[in-house]
Amino acid sequence: MSSSDNVTYPNTSSGYLCEFQEDFKYILLPVSYALVFVIGLALNATALYVIIFRTKHWKPSTIYMLNLTVCDTLYILTLPFLVYYYADENDWPFSEPFCKIIRFLFYANLYGSILFLCCISLHRFLGICYPVRSLNWVSPRRAKLVSVAVWACVLLCQAPILYFSRTRVCYDTTSPELFDDFLVYSSVVSVFMFALPFMVVMVCYGLMVRKLLEPGWAAEVRPGLRGGLGTQHYKQKSVKMIIIVLATFMLCFLPFHLTRSLYYSFRYLCSLLEASSVAYKVTRPFASANSCIDPILYFLAGQGIRGTLTKKKRSVRDEDRGPLPLGTAGTPVAMSRSQSRHARDSVEVGLMWAQSG
Repeated sequence: MSSSDNVTYPNTSSGYLCEFQEDFKYILLPVSYALVFVIGLALNATALYVIIFRTKHWKPSTIYMLNLTVCDTLYILTLPFLVYYYADENDWPFSEPFCKIIRFLFYANLYGSILFLCCISLHRFLGICYPVRSLNWVSPRRAKLVSVAVWACVLLCQAPILYFSRTRVCYDTTSPELFDDFLVYSSVVSVFMFALPFMVVMVCYGLMVRKLLEPGWAAEVRPGLRGGLGTQHYKQKSVKMIIIVLATFMLCFLPFHLTRSLYYSFRYLCSLLEASSVAYKVTRPFASANSCIDPILYFLAGQGIRGTLTKKKRSVRDEDRGPLPLGTAGTPVAMSRSQSRHARDSVEVGLMWAQSG
């Protein structure tokens, strides 16, 4: 297909084809995907190295972080093929089965990242809002089981992509005769793989902010912790980080899914189809950029927390000799060394951007 050719799309209401130019995507998508590949691969490779070789104690947040980074890395590895595809103006030189695999990996790892972000949000929510009651709810073993369930869900939900990806040009939709079925499938996936996790993330972080702003929050996790992790300054920094995380999540994923839904649904007028198509192409780089932003936020949050911990070594070292946390009835609750470490991790690690994207 040459750059001067019109791109044709089926008009579902009248049966004729809409034709319009999309030359801009042959520059926008290759350039943006190439940048994401170079930057994202370096950042996520560094994150993998730190997690695998520099992490001594594997907590549930570490396990979720590892899986999220794997998703981002696998997603990034599909981009060079799409760079070539769009730079060559929708000419797919590889085999049709390979097109299916690339599209499958592209969306499987995109939604895998979203679901693991949701897992991290729930884990932080429990650690911040229910630091004592959640002691028996979270563990590395359960985090591994949840991770396996997430991977199984993603692979199962994205398997139909292997059926719908049939055309030589390797579009991210399907052939015209299968488009109605594809629209139903895409809508269901968007609801269960994005909309619901998105609401969970928003609710969890909203409740976390409210909890962090409570005057007695630090004492609930560890009575006597004053002037350190429970200070007003530290809580303000944590709230700011949460706001940045939410803004990033919304900027990367929300426009992409909204414009894609419009692009798939508004096929009754060629003008609407063209507008939604342009908007969808423009927002696709934002979704890909999340793979670069995730490790950056993780490292930034980690540096701030490490600095705070360095100043409070004595407080951390003497944690087992400190006052016992109070139960729901106001009575002391005995905690083992591992449980005490978990409660502290709820404060230290629960506030980190423990990654995405």
